[in-house]
Amino acid sequence: MAYFCYMVRCNDGSYYTGWTLDPERRTKQHNSGKGAKYTRLHQPVELVYVELQPDRGTAMRRERIIKSMTHAKKNEMAEAYQLEKETHA
Repeated sequence: MAYFCYMVRCNDGSYYTGWTLDPERRTKQHNSGKGAKYTRLHQPVELVYVELQPDRGTAMRRERIIKSMTHAKKNEMAEAYQLEKETHA
């Protein structure tokens, strides 16, 4: 089973970080109002970063690490991920 740590950019430019088995499905949940309370208040959201993790515990630890990062660092991660995605598209 694959676990992912993900980050979405909210409508106001803030970031929400979580872990999931399916980042695309989870993003749809956030946008439909069935996700986290934070994203219900800041939708719509856009999936901007995904990281494959070997297990749930590792995904949860990585989530905590990303949540503790500065907004600027999260911006850097999102931009680098988007560039990587575009070059492999």
